[in-house]
Amino acid sequence: MNQVLTEHIFSSGQHLQIVQGDITIEAVDAIVNAANSSLQHGGGVAAAIARKGGPLVQAESDAWVLRHGPVSHTEPAFTSGGRLPCKVVIHAVGPIWGEGDEDNKLRLAVQGSLKRAEELGLTSIALPAISTGIYGFPKERAAGVMIRSIQDYLVENPVSSLAQIRLTLYDRLTLAAFLQQWKALGMEIGQIEL
Repeated sequence: MNQVLTEHIFSSGQHLQIVQGDITIEAVDAIVNAANSSLQHGGGVAAAIARKGGPLVQAESDAWVLRHGPVSHTEPAFTSGGRLPCKVVIHAVGPIWGEGDEDNKLRLAVQGSLKRAEELGLTSIALPAISTGIYGFPKERAAGVMIRSIQDYLVENPVSSLAQIRLTLYDRLTLAAFLQQWKALGMEIGQIEL
């Protein structure tokens, strides 16, 4: 079962949470998949999402790429959730560490995912630690970029349909990195045992 470790409520009433657990069991409107530009879900979070969502997720991903071409950092794709509890999977393409301009590309992927969810009229979304797996983006740095990107988006869009944004993180090292950046950005942390 997923557990909310800390939460920040913005003056607009929107909630940003850090959650320990499995993104594939999140009962939110949308989950974000850390995808590659061709939407081939072969490893990491993408493989877990495709496996639990069933063949429909990959079939719809293939159809998206055939129709629209490779997915960019700024314009995430989306499919149904298949057998997942979420309605929609938003496929965000994060940067590969070492390719250049990584912080900006990650910011674009995060904010593009939030914008896509809002375009779809969704109210809740869960994101993983995009690009911190096989793409090699340092966890602490990614945490800072992702949290600031979400803060900036919510400040710029106070009437967004998104009422709840969750950073759903699986492993202890990633959780520790995100909690450290959360605190460094001046957001309070409750009693948390890691």
